[in-house]
Amino acid sequence: MPATKPHPESVLISESCLQNRIRELGAQISTDYQNQELVLLGVLRGSVLFFADLARAISATGPPNPDCGVRVRFEFVQLMSYHESTKPSKVQLIRGGSNYLEHQHVLIVEDIIDTGQTLKFLREHLGTLNPKTVKVCTLLDKPSQRQVPVTIDYTGFEIPDTFVVGYGLDYAQQYRNLPYIALLKST
Repeated sequence: MPATKPHPESVLISESCLQNRIRELGAQISTDYQNQELVLLGVLRGSVLFFADLARAISATGPPNPDCGVRVRFEFVQLMSYHESTKPSKVQLIRGGSNYLEHQHVLIVEDIIDTGQTLKFLREHLGTLNPKTVKVCTLLDKPSQRQVPVTIDYTGFEIPDTFVVGYGLDYAQQYRNLPYIALLKST
């Protein structure tokens, strides 16, 4: 009998709860970067839905005057650490940030931070691009899995040590399109 693939078991964070928290994060980031230019650096692929909603929350909280509020630019980096498994392994850079990050305020937008290895790797990579500042915004934080110390400036939710999918997070490239965060059940 073939083994069945893991599938979502139950909702951990609802769609409405996600959207409320993202609006709060957007308001805080807008306050912190008022009258400045900010480069949102999305970590592909898991952060895409969070990235898009957060970017809209930042621009929605500022006035329509282009001389006020936060001027937002987008950049993306693609890293891989899960390799179709529920356990992280060696971090690989697939595609990196652009040279225009030099002397810019950069906000790394992550889907989830667990071991901290990916974030450590990315910060070291960004250091070679000489940004003005680098801060981190993550939708999910799993501190129980931390292997290296990391600083997180904006956190959506702290979650327990469990594998989650949905809202951009996947298992073997599946379940990214769920509008909520779900626990993954393995059978």
